[in-house]
Amino acid sequence: MSSHLYDDIINLPHPEPMRHKRMSRENRAAQFAPFAALTGYEDAVDETGRLTDRRIEISEEKKQLINKKIMILMGDVSDEKMPQMIIYYVPDKYKSGGAYVSCSASIKKIIKETNNIVTNEGITIPIENIFDIR
Repeated sequence: MSSHLYDDIINLPHPEPMRHKRMSRENRAAQFAPFAALTGYEDAVDETGRLTDRRIEISEEKKQLINKKIMILMGDVSDEKMPQMIIYYVPDKYKSGGAYVSCSASIKKIIKETNNIVTNEGITIPIENIFDIR
């Protein structure tokens, strides 16, 4: 018969704490949860790595063509205006640059005071940010 080092205690019941209740598995696991020493660091790295587009300056001819298209679309008196593909620039709120966004929308009105167009879908687009209307 071989003698092992812990034969005398191997079959004893697990000791229970005398001064306090046993901690639940969930609370014990929480003690070993990952710790983020630099809160927000990951977000800052992601934000720095996020790419933005430079705004493309369009020619006066293209600006006039876009204005003509807007006027033609506004002159459409039918109730169901045909949606157009509008490509426009949206400046980034946090860093230089922005993004080109496209939406399929029909123009509802022009707000001359702010030089914006409003679509039937509720999107407000500055006219100077419009890159193309197809």
